[in-house]
Amino acid sequence: MTLKQIENVPEGVCHVCERIRDAGGRALLVGGCVRDLLLGLAPAEWDVEVFDLASADLESLFPKAMSFVGKGYGIYKFHKLPLDLALPRRETRHGPGHRDFFVEIDRYMSIGEAAHRRDFTINAIYYDPLTCVLEDPFGGCKDLRERRLRHVSDRFSEDPLRVLRGMQFLARFSLRADPLTVKLCRTLSADFLSPERIFAEMRKLFLLGHNIADALAFLDDCDWLRFFPELEALKTCPQNPAFHPEGCVLEHIKHALNAFSTLRPSVEADALAVGFAILCHDFGKPSCTTTDDRGILHAPGHEKAGIIPTRNFLQRLRAPNFLLEIVPAIVSCHMLPRCFSCMGDEAIPVTRRLAWRVKRIDLLLAVARCDNMGRPPIVPNFSGEDRLEQLARTEGILRQPPRPIIRGRDLQSHLDMAPSKKMGEILEELFQAQLDGKFSSAADGLRMAKKLME
Repeated sequence: MTLKQIENVPEGVCHVCERIRDAGGRALLVGGCVRDLLLGLAPAEWDVEVFDLASADLESLFPKAMSFVGKGYGIYKFHKLPLDLALPRRETRHGPGHRDFFVEIDRYMSIGEAAHRRDFTINAIYYDPLTCVLEDPFGGCKDLRERRLRHVSDRFSEDPLRVLRGMQFLARFSLRADPLTVKLCRTLSADFLSPERIFAEMRKLFLLGHNIADALAFLDDCDWLRFFPELEALKTCPQNPAFHPEGCVLEHIKHALNAFSTLRPSVEADALAVGFAILCHDFGKPSCTTTDDRGILHAPGHEKAGIIPTRNFLQRLRAPNFLLEIVPAIVSCHMLPRCFSCMGDEAIPVTRRLAWRVKRIDLLLAVARCDNMGRPPIVPNFSGEDRLEQLARTEGILRQPPRPIIRGRDLQSHLDMAPSKKMGEILEELFQAQLDGKFSSAADGLRMAKKLME
């Protein structure tokens, strides 16, 4: 891997560094922004560590532009710039939580000591945008060139979340984990990590990861699948080699997720829905897999069996409500798209009902296609998915569920029917008839409603 020459640091970031320099301090870019610049990527955020300047002096430079965050940690966030300033600090752990540290700010700390508390060497590279000088006390540039993920020091163990950070870095930057880093990760536990922090790392994995199979392999190597029992169960669940020559269910998930990285939706919520649905889509197989009299493996009903473990998994991560609503629905229907290749006239009402059930057929199709692509060396056949997409597009329900033609207000205004339990029953019967194609206009729907009222 060839590293790029650092350039194009935003003017606003350089201006902040100049103000700090003129006040007697030294402002150095550090962490992900330096790593990304060296890789030729555009950083989304900028982290600056400020040396040789007291906190009071720093605050006086930008009294209205930034606010103090992380009480006692010496961290400041700018209001109108994606920029954080931090003062060098020493941290001493006194409990299992990620905030259980005693913190000591030391403006005269050396760069080497300040870098010592960072997670990986590729995130411990400092850069002075005013002098264009790199400071690399732990060999992060060499590791980046050699695509190696290596922890900075044994202080890595102070925050077990770093295992999951390593997981998503592997997938994002095509890295290989150093064996000693893997060995250290095996000694760490996720027991005291908050669900929100775990979800945040998985979010980055699905939004930014390219080789997600490597991320799951890393968790396995680090013995961290045990903290995700639904995933751990997939490792020992075999599959029928005629349909899944790639091996166990976990291997299938890896291949499907790598396919996802090439087909990832551009909208964040959609990408998360598809990514999590692919991760979870075969959670039902461990409880359903059986061997018949001929020794052939089957997993009947695994789609429905996957609903509860998927919901449990997402709830433990405290996933947003939109994922809790759509991902289990997609999991329960992920096998249906391939069936459309051999459907006859029933395909249209089935499409309507499927759209009502999953709400987003386009996302279901993305999961189905990745599932289909996750069985190498079998060449995927998308005839069923393509037909379903064509039908849903024609019906106008590819990205939204069918809308009832007749609503309660229609019964009130046209048939003088008061709101009641009976109205609810009639509306439900009308909607089912609409999905079956028994009427397609409001006039026909009202005529049917009138008959139902008699």
